[in-house]
Amino acid sequence: MMKSQFLDEVRADMRLRGYSIRTEHTYLTWIKRYINFTGQKHPREIGSEEMRAFLTRMAVKWEVSVNTQKVALNTLAFLYNKHPGIELGDPAYLQAFVRHPHVAAGRGHQDSSGAAGPQ
Repeated sequence: MMKSQFLDEVRADMRLRGYSIRTEHTYLTWIKRYINFTGQKHPREIGSEEMRAFLTRMAVKWEVSVNTQKVALNTLAFLYNKHPGIELGDPAYLQAFVRHPHVAAGRGHQDSSGAAGPQ
């Protein structure tokens, strides 16, 4: 497998910022999946529509969990907001791609004292 200068730069940036080795590995895996999804385009060439398509595919077709979607979203936020030389703009719309867990209707809740709330 050919080494990527871009991924080496991202790795070095994460090390300088003090990211854990596990986070580094996870982020690099998601970045590779993102690049492969876009047909091997460099992230500088990938626009918000392609990012939207990737996140939609991940949520709908791959049916990944909410927490996995959040990790991928954090990876892309790192890539476009913290890594030098790559800008996407304001991806505020991306919050819509993180599915929120459904709360079952009719179930009670507990307050901070542990007492059951209205049912």
